[in-house]
Amino acid sequence: MAAAAGLVAAVAAALGALLMAPGLSQPDGQGAPGPRGGAAAAAAERRRSGRMDQALLLVRNELPAPGLNVAARSGSCHQCLYQFLAFVPPSNESLRKPGTASVMVDTQHPLTLLLNSSVGDRDLCKIQYHFGEFGNYSLVVKTISTSNQTVSCDLIINEGPINSYLPILFAFLVYVGILALLIAGRLLMKIDPVRNWVYKKLNPRATDRMINSELGSPNTTDSINCDPAPQSWSSGSRQRLRSLDTFRGLSLVIMVFVNYGGGKYWFFKHESWNGLTVADLVFPWFVFIMGTSIALALGSVLRWGSSKWKVLRKIIWRSFVLILLGIIVVNPNYCLGPLSWDNLRIPGVLQRLGFTYLVVAALELLFTRADSGTWEGQFPALQDILPYWPQWIFILVLETIWLCLTFLLPVPDCPRGYLGPGGIGDFGKYPNCTGGAAGYIDRLLLGEKHMYQHPSSGVIYQSTMPYDPEGILGTINSIVMAFLGLQAGKITLFYKDQPKQIMSRFIIWGIVMGVISAILTKCSKEEGFIPINKNLWSISYVTTMSCFAFILLLLIYYLVDVKKWWSGAPFLYPGMNSILVYIGHQVFANYFPFKWKMQDSQSHAEHLTQNLTATTLWVIISYILYRKRIFWKI
Repeated sequence: MAAAAGLVAAVAAALGALLMAPGLSQPDGQGAPGPRGGAAAAAAERRRSGRMDQALLLVRNELPAPGLNVAARSGSCHQCLYQFLAFVPPSNESLRKPGTASVMVDTQHPLTLLLNSSVGDRDLCKIQYHFGEFGNYSLVVKTISTSNQTVSCDLIINEGPINSYLPILFAFLVYVGILALLIAGRLLMKIDPVRNWVYKKLNPRATDRMINSELGSPNTTDSINCDPAPQSWSSGSRQRLRSLDTFRGLSLVIMVFVNYGGGKYWFFKHESWNGLTVADLVFPWFVFIMGTSIALALGSVLRWGSSKWKVLRKIIWRSFVLILLGIIVVNPNYCLGPLSWDNLRIPGVLQRLGFTYLVVAALELLFTRADSGTWEGQFPALQDILPYWPQWIFILVLETIWLCLTFLLPVPDCPRGYLGPGGIGDFGKYPNCTGGAAGYIDRLLLGEKHMYQHPSSGVIYQSTMPYDPEGILGTINSIVMAFLGLQAGKITLFYKDQPKQIMSRFIIWGIVMGVISAILTKCSKEEGFIPINKNLWSISYVTTMSCFAFILLLLIYYLVDVKKWWSGAPFLYPGMNSILVYIGHQVFANYFPFKWKMQDSQSHAEHLTQNLTATTLWVIISYILYRKRIFWKI
């Protein structure tokens, strides 16, 4: 415990020292600063006077009457209306003083600035530019030729922006350094005298055999089945697949990091509507690996003689507990005041996990057999698919329902089949149509007060309607995602002890999912038949995430379980206590040492330090629990 606490302190201190390096946060000396110190002091001063992810733009109007209207549109806002920024008065010719106006502009995405006359609404110029954080810019509007009224708009950099991405590089170097130390320690452990001394001091105990499954993770037994025979652990083919826990842990660690803020970088937040960011990857991966674990765990418990009715009761209980935890413990509508039925958010991450687990596990239980032998049909290459054709029909029917509701359901005051964000998107034609049929079904069945109140579309698209990314309609496609993970589990069962076959099947499935995604999206962010959209959980989003999941699982399986070049650490540990880590990071998010008062809340470096420290803490906590053989399962 003391060593873990020391490691936490070392990580936090190293991150803090490096991320607050001169030029990023603070001046590097007292008295008259040198060039580097002066730049650091200027950057710090600009942070105090400005806001994160913004720059100062001074518009100078040297034109005579009338004045100018300045509007902007974000490059990430598809088919959006220009948003008014400022009115710039005309120049005063008698005093030879230009009209000026100062505005703060966004630096996360490229902007298109539109300047037009306040009278007649004549467009004067349009400028596309990606402003830098805390930069200081001037936009000078003047007449080049009075004869033909030619106007020029010149952008001038008064003070250069800071490099807001340097903290990420420094944090990467810190973790690489920690990894190098751990590798060096592992090499030292290969020296017999060193290893014997360490083992004598620590007296480690084997823990793998004491671990039961969580959400159906693969094991020789399950919590449904008590007191497994000790000799069962001698079989190598029945050992727990560490790659699954590693995959789950990797997804969970990224999820914790982005939930804590991700350093306030836009690519660690959810995409406003269509497209993908890092934050959009992790939840479907978690659903995918849950499906994989279901296939392995159910076959295991049935081989141990548990009846299907007993297993079904356990499945229902697990689903009920997950949904209850999501509604009562992890509910974002707590920020609206004491939780009551008036503002209770019904959908949620754990709720979706619970319901998805219920459907997929029950579907697999219905058709799985205790003796999963080889398929003796005409197509042995499809032995992981053909025996379960009723499951595929069920999934295809579910997807047909999603497609029909999404594209055929009439939604009041909205075009049929609308998939947009509403708000100022689609040139403001459908401001109250956020999510189309998906949003309408949730508002109709759940009520607006029982949905997520701050969807990601509200930031850029300025939508005002509540919309829940874990809503009813999207749950259908989360079931499809888990079922594809279930398919990965069946592959490992049918081709056990044949790693080449398993990896080749993973590659094939990854390619198939990728091709389907390419067709559905036309390899475009906005112009496809069905764009990739995490808020809608569109089918193209599911196929794309499944493609990534198959390939990532293939790599981890090869490194961890086949070649054994990697133990899976440190992701293995949170992956084996996933529910505890997920609920814990939500419940204790606002408590020290996971959060503290910042000296500069407008600094990416400080946010990144805090978020990485909190995430590292949960990894260390999960490691301590692993060492003490404490695993919270439902």
